[in-house]
Amino acid sequence: MYETIAKADGDVTVNGHAPKIDFETFHNVINNELTSTSKTRHNINPATTEPNAEVPVSTQEDVDNAVSAARKAFKPWSQVPVEERKKKLVAFADGILEYKEEFAKLLTLEQGKPLSQSSTEVDLGTTWLKAFSQMELTEELLEENDERKIIQRYIPLGVCCGIVPWNYPILLACGKIAPALSTGNTIIIKPSPYTPYCDLKLVEIGRKFFPPGVLQVLSGGEDLGPMLTEHPDIDKISFTGSTVTGKRVMVSCAKTLKRLTLELGGNDAAIICEDVDIEKAIPKVALLSFLCASQICMMIKRLYVHEKIYDKFLSALVEHTKQFKSGNGLEDGVFIGPVQNNMQYEKVKSLFEDIPKEGWKPALGGKLPENGKGYFITPTLIDNPPEDSRIVTEEPFGPILPVLKWSDEADVIAKANDTKMGLGGSVWSADVERATRMAKQLEAGSVWVNSHFNVAPGVPFGGHKWSGIGTEWGTNGLKAYCNSQSLWVFKA
Repeated sequence: MYETIAKADGDVTVNGHAPKIDFETFHNVINNELTSTSKTRHNINPATTEPNAEVPVSTQEDVDNAVSAARKAFKPWSQVPVEERKKKLVAFADGILEYKEEFAKLLTLEQGKPLSQSSTEVDLGTTWLKAFSQMELTEELLEENDERKIIQRYIPLGVCCGIVPWNYPILLACGKIAPALSTGNTIIIKPSPYTPYCDLKLVEIGRKFFPPGVLQVLSGGEDLGPMLTEHPDIDKISFTGSTVTGKRVMVSCAKTLKRLTLELGGNDAAIICEDVDIEKAIPKVALLSFLCASQICMMIKRLYVHEKIYDKFLSALVEHTKQFKSGNGLEDGVFIGPVQNNMQYEKVKSLFEDIPKEGWKPALGGKLPENGKGYFITPTLIDNPPEDSRIVTEEPFGPILPVLKWSDEADVIAKANDTKMGLGGSVWSADVERATRMAKQLEAGSVWVNSHFNVAPGVPFGGHKWSGIGTEWGTNGLKAYCNSQSLWVFKA
């Protein structure tokens, strides 16, 4: 049973003005109503382990109410002209930006990333919303002659659910909301239990711009995901998270044959060739290895450096990484915040415990901070560990990076591909033609030359192998929220 706190019908105003959003209290949004639940829970600030505010714990009744509202809203929303839907997405983005500072601070308090990176994420989320307003998904004429014409159409699926992870809750929520709503679907957002706060506020702001039932959000515990993935009246799940959980989501969705997009984990390799400009490459490689405390699916997770430059490159990487300031994300100059939650902290901690057990050689770091609050991990570089060690074969999702030697091109490509994961990979060289040839041999959904982790709203994003099924973003991402229909028209 939920309690209605406030109700809205699309364009929310008080005396002709939009009411100021309160960033201190948090509610579900069901059918444009702010609702609470009898039971609540809270997340903690990972930098201090102090509690954040209480949030709802949704029940099956809340899920049923949200799905019912989404189903009721679907047909009229799908019949709104596409240009009008896109205008609402742009207005929604502008509405979020009115609270950019509040979102950035809230994101740092719940996720832990430095304030500057939180501010960037707010910008990225709104960029994604606006970018999808510029994309077109038009009917395609497949064939036409004197007798007939055949047209491929794209029809919205219906009620969708976006399950959002804890590392980029704003960007990845917006990256699901934009294609779903622009193609005429309705969507329910389920934030991670670890980072519910920003997503609850995003959708609260959305009440001003979208009719009831079009955009909703439910906060809850570990049991909320299965309630949504098994619900018979949800048509699509878009899930971003770990491969282990993704497999469970897939099993659950199979019961009702839901459409499904999975964006899962990675163990990205970056290959550094012997002709690389070390001075130029080091700042980028370091940034792309430790950004967001390395809690990004497409960060560099395995760094292969050619033996001819290995010692010089590693030494330069150590010196540059030493400059990264760790600490509370609200402090000035911090680049590496805490690991987001205790579960992930314990996983990364276990890798540090393996350092002396396995005889790994730290080139930098190697020990956890003593005492103090928060889930902080010292940035660590492991010097040429065995290829079969956990630090190489598993995705750490924390600031510890194996650096490995290579000499033979075919061998290093084989090693880069020797994983169940296939999200991203990169090759770095002064010889762009060579690097491109090597990059094309990497078994991954995104590959880069002389860079890593570049993404854009117009570019499809997805993984190979155990890193996912389907793609998000770009025209492919729009199609993922639609059924294909072949229309055969015979001329009279």
